[in-house]
Amino acid sequence: MIEEGNSPDDDRTHAPDVHQGRRWLEVAGVFLRIGLTTFGGPAVHTAVMHDELVVRRRWLSDSEFLELMGATNLLPGPNSTEMAIHLGRLRAGWPGFFAGGLAFVLPALLIVLALSALYVRAGATPQAGWLLYGVKPVVIAVLIQALFKIGQKATAGVIRLAVALAATAAYFTPINEILILLGGGIVVMLASNRRRLRSRPMASFVPPLAALPALTLTATFSLPLMFLTFLKIGAILYGSGYVLFAFLNADFVDRLGWITPQQLVDAVAIGQLTPGPLFTSATFIGYLLAGPTGAIVATIGIFLPAFVFVAVAGPLIPRLRASPWMSSFLDGVVAASVGLMAAVTLDLARAALIDAATLLIGGVALIVLMRFRANSSLVLLGGAVAGVLLQALR
Repeated sequence: MIEEGNSPDDDRTHAPDVHQGRRWLEVAGVFLRIGLTTFGGPAVHTAVMHDELVVRRRWLSDSEFLELMGATNLLPGPNSTEMAIHLGRLRAGWPGFFAGGLAFVLPALLIVLALSALYVRAGATPQAGWLLYGVKPVVIAVLIQALFKIGQKATAGVIRLAVALAATAAYFTPINEILILLGGGIVVMLASNRRRLRSRPMASFVPPLAALPALTLTATFSLPLMFLTFLKIGAILYGSGYVLFAFLNADFVDRLGWITPQQLVDAVAIGQLTPGPLFTSATFIGYLLAGPTGAIVATIGIFLPAFVFVAVAGPLIPRLRASPWMSSFLDGVVAASVGLMAAVTLDLARAALIDAATLLIGGVALIVLMRFRANSSLVLLGGAVAGVLLQALR
């Protein structure tokens, strides 16, 4: 590992120094601060990590940081959390592995727990209702902005664009979203490797988690089933943290019926109003369903796969990146994820844009986000203020 201030190109194969045992504390401190102060989603989180750890602290080189970014893009789950876990392990071994990931998630977890308790107590009051009335349209604008940003790259090319559009249409059918993702991956994989198919048979290929058993669905709430559902989502979600809401909608709103579309929009808002990973929206849903215990269980369920994948991915990543089959499969999965994200944005918009005022708030928010590249958390705060002002005027 690199001592702070050393060249990032120094040899890392030396024996551990006397400070190695304390480095996990350094990792925990850095990622606690990043998790507490960084708003805006995975892209912003990764940019801050680069500035803090490559430019300022020189824990690793630019090329090594980019290599880790590529690794996280090959894994499902919350990419910025996986970056924190990777970087923590690089700096301080297995203690850093846990310190980096847990410290990055902890601030958002505690903030969401507090906001969830306030929501349950005050969410039905007129004051809280008007605040959320102004926030919800901004959430739709944030989702549209994210969709535009990630969609340009993810749907480049006719095949991937067609996969995304097909996934959007399939969302409104009874087809399971896992099958939609796998189908998109297979289509792009076959289309991208058609010349190889002609020259030689395709090697045995099993898409990741294709054999994952379907969960038994029920309308009756069950804590173990909630845990398994969040575990499934954390284990298969590719793309952006915003795609998470397509999965939450499919499982918790449509199939299980445990939360309403309005509550899902509120979960998006809570996730946006807090720093750190967007996946802590699961904490909010868990709290709604089973109080503090449900919040902790939901959080463990959705983040646990990230730790497992990072732990086992190290030796596999070079082979996966070198495989034209796997890389094109993942391109298809991401394109399908964008399609699902577009569909859920349409679904949520019906619950958030309910009159002329919410349409105006959402439109202004979208202009501010797209034209001026404003911080999404500040725009959400502006939406909350607009909701309160509208209450005062009525």
